[in-house]
Amino acid sequence: MKRRWISWWIANIIWIILFAVGTVAVWTREVDGAAVTQTPELKLLAFIVLLIAFIFPLIIQVIWLIVNFKASKHVL
Repeated sequence: MKRRWISWWIANIIWIILFAVGTVAVWTREVDGAAVTQTPELKLLAFIVLLIAFIFPLIIQVIWLIVNFKASKHVL
């Protein structure tokens, strides 16, 4: 049981770090890979795309959390 929770926290920390690095990369770049100058509107659009990409791992983490809670109740 304890391994499940430790794994869940490690996975969450990794996802948070990846999201933070992606956010910093989006907001600090002046020009993107297509050589387009990044305006605040384009940066916001890129950030929204990043958010959409991280919704799927978020759903998996929530399901994993529910499984961990149910498994913890059966042990007690």
